Amino acid sequence: MTEPYSVSVGVRGYETDTQGHLNQAVYLQYAEHARWSLLREAGIEQTDLLDKGVGPVALESTIQYRSELRAGDETTVSCAFIWGDRKTFRIEQTITKADGTVSATVSSVGGLLDLKERRLVADPREYFRALATTPERLGL
Repeated sequence: MTEPYSVSVGVRGYETDTQGHLNQAVYLQYAEHARWSLLREAGIEQTDLLDKGVGPVALESTIQYRSELRAGDETTVSCAFIWGDRKTFRIEQTITKADGTVSATVSSVGGLLDLKERRLVADPREYFRALATTPERLGL
């Protein structure tokens, strides 16, 4: 079992809304940043996926806001892939403040799109496992 993956992200002033807290859409950007960071740590670059003719797609995302973030706050964003037996997989993420307070959770459903056929591939695990230099980082 490997350590859970997380990446540090600092809240920048221009990401806040008129009430002074992190804009709702930016939470998804933080989650996306953590997903790509984890893929890179596992040895997969965007170009690797494109060279195989596939690309990850978001099918559903749910955010639960728990505690506001403000400019200057430091956070960690965790990321864990949860593999099923079908065309989709789940990604569970937590955005946590430096003091340990959970700011938000993001739960997503994703898939891997065949860019030529424009359909989800039957087993995305197969592609990720073949491309990764450390597939265990992805729970494979």
